[in-house]
Order: sequence, then structure tokens, then C-alpha cells
Amino acid sequence: MTYVVTENCIKCKYMDCVEVCPVDCFYEGENMLVINPDECIDCGVCEPECPAEAIFPDTEPVAADWAEQNREYAVKWPNITRKGEPPADADEWKGVPDKAKLLSPNPGR
Repeated sequence: MTYVVTENCIKCKYMDCVEVCPVDCFYEGENMLVINPDECIDCGVCEPECPAEAIFPDTEPVAADWAEQNREYAVKWPNITRKGEPPADADEWKGVPDKAKLLSPNPGR
């Protein structure tokens, strides 16, 4: 099992999860984060830290569609080890459904 970041993160990107990750397995895209499943140690400390409720174990049905995208983007995007500032409008996007179409393939910073 590993943890997966899902579409709830898109355009929210709060980054609270990054601060607690003991193995620095988060990678930053322009408008979301992903977890590298090959680095994740399945500790689960990131899941309750996410204000957008975007992180799930890969065994959850909601995570199934996002597992491959986490793997793909983790090798393309830069590693992030410290919490940055979320987007100014993050709270406006929190809880908005069907954000998958808004995912940017561009790397962060």
C-alpha cells in the first residue's frame, strides 16, 4: 500500500502534508502535489494533515484513478520538502468537485 494525492488537491495545494512527511516523497506540480509511490513508506501521517482531504491509501476506490498519475508526475516534477504558500484562492477551490480537467502537467516552481 502507498498513499495517493487525488483531484481534491488541484488548485488548493495547501502543502501541510509536505511538512510531516518523514521521507520527502512529495513532488510539486503547478497546481497540485503528488506522492512518489516508490518512496512512500505508508506511514499515513500526511493523510490527516491535508485540509483539502485529497490524500488516500491506494486501496481506496477514490485513489485508484490517481495512483498512476502520482507515479507519472513524481518523476517529472521537482521534489518538495518544505511547506510553501498555497495559492491565494485555495480556500475557494477547496471542496469543488470534478477538478481533474484543471490539472496542469507543468512542474511547480
